[in-house]
Amino acid sequence: MRSANEPRIRVPQSARSFYAMAGVSILLTLTTTLHAQKKNNKSGYDNASKATVLHTANVYVSADSSAPPIITVTPGHEIVLLDPKAPATDKWLNIFANTDAKEDADPDSKPEFEDPKDNPDPSSGWIRNKGVVGPNTPNGDALIFESQAMQPHGPKGSAEAAHLLYRRVAEYFPQSPLAAEAAFRSADIRWQLDKTDISTLPSAHEQEAYLRPQLYEGELKRVVKLYPQSSFAARAAFDLLDNRLCGDWQGLPKCPEMETTLYLRYADQYPDSPKAAESLYNAAYRQGVLVTMYLVDENPKLSAQAAKACQSIADELKQKYPGSDYTARAASIAFRVRQGIPIYGSDRD
Repeated sequence: MRSANEPRIRVPQSARSFYAMAGVSILLTLTTTLHAQKKNNKSGYDNASKATVLHTANVYVSADSSAPPIITVTPGHEIVLLDPKAPATDKWLNIFANTDAKEDADPDSKPEFEDPKDNPDPSSGWIRNKGVVGPNTPNGDALIFESQAMQPHGPKGSAEAAHLLYRRVAEYFPQSPLAAEAAFRSADIRWQLDKTDISTLPSAHEQEAYLRPQLYEGELKRVVKLYPQSSFAARAAFDLLDNRLCGDWQGLPKCPEMETTLYLRYADQYPDSPKAAESLYNAAYRQGVLVTMYLVDENPKLSAQAAKACQSIADELKQKYPGSDYTARAASIAFRVRQGIPIYGSDRD
């Protein structure tokens, strides 16, 4: 405690401002760090304690299978090991099951009524120590990845399980050489499943893309962002074109015109993509379609331009991708156009 006669130390205003700003900076740094940790670990559990199962596992109330299981954990769903340092020789694991964090999906794309079995509530219990793989499992990335390669014709629900299991490879082993492919496979499986579901809706036949439910793009965009120079990023970008395509052309040229531009732009941006040749073929096909559409609209000038563009794209395919099946298919389209055979509608004289 300072005595009454002790001189008071005066801190200059500039120094006081400096210390105040430093305190604010430290507080902001801590806040940002905590936010980043929370963002990177949405479920709130320590990554070392996370794991998944490669087969359907029964969860029991105790380490005893004589009583009926309280819940099951299906492949790919996440569990949390309550004792992550338990010996690998233990026959049972104490876990917290079905702790998956909710995905950042568009709420408008979710069904109004969901089956509770699709998102079971978390439950604590015991499972047998079989087929459990986590970030610390030796060779765990290959174990999860190859578990799907062994099921070329899996049972019902295997596609959903594959989506989750491939996702775990990318999440648990981000430095793995399998991470990029696993991330794409996970995103692509979900994309194709959602695409099939939406195709059954009446709105799928609307001409304008915005008139139908949009496919969730988050996972594919994440692949493009995390692995920008990979072939898997290029394949993800090709998938994303689906959200911009028309449903039914309704005989009008504006859709194949717009889609031609999309596919040509993609082929220019990703010339080394496994989908580049297919993208050019799709553009050639649409130009062949426009030849017919413009003639129906009594616009022979635009029809001739479309025929020239179709041949030009077919020639580009032959030059850049001579061994591709799509090159031969584009050549067939260009031949039919030269012969005056309609590509769209009836081809009978």
